[in-house]
Amino acid sequence: MPHSPALLRDLVATTATDLGPDAPTLCPPWTVRDLLAHLVVRESRPDALPGVGLPVAALQRHTEQVQRGVAARPFAALVQQVRSGPAAWWPTRLPPLDRAVNVAELAIHHEDLVRAQPGWQPTVLPEEVQRQLWSTVRSAGRMLYRGAPCGVVAVAPGYGRAALRRPPAGRGTVVLTGPPLELLLHAFGRDRVARVEVSGGDAELAELARHRRSA
Repeated sequence: MPHSPALLRDLVATTATDLGPDAPTLCPPWTVRDLLAHLVVRESRPDALPGVGLPVAALQRHTEQVQRGVAARPFAALVQQVRSGPAAWWPTRLPPLDRAVNVAELAIHHEDLVRAQPGWQPTVLPEEVQRQLWSTVRSAGRMLYRGAPCGVVAVAPGYGRAALRRPPAGRGTVVLTGPPLELLLHAFGRDRVARVEVSGGDAELAELARHRRSA
């Protein structure tokens, strides 16, 4: 089996080809073409990376301009660049860094393609990928839920249990149960499509549903 990012890149490229460039995604107003351009930019344009992660208007405008230019390329070329990954000089060509940086990113964006379509079904991912996604849930989840108004515990049957947020004084805890991919989607704000069982007090459930996390 290829290492996880290569497998996921191939999955994203194949799904994008099947859907076509103008299909919607869970990241409106981005289409499939736009989402592929985003993936290409983050692995080929170091000058545009600050605008991906920092809420600075000037940096974001530059990133958007670069991404529009990349999106204008032939769709087949975008698909192939996503499938083949970055150039040999890009840091994530190193497999350990590639896994650390890209497994969750590619898995989430693949579901952004799939779950924006009518009649979608959850993607079945290999055990190796699910294990890495569970590791990301346990680490990134603490940051993503740090402002939650209640406690948050994630339970992935067969993988483990992780306390992601201690309940503030006087508040209860919500337990999220599901496969690692579904828990990851919930942590990154895809509540509407994440197939996660959510249990807890009515007040805490309502508060967590209103809690905004990273898109």
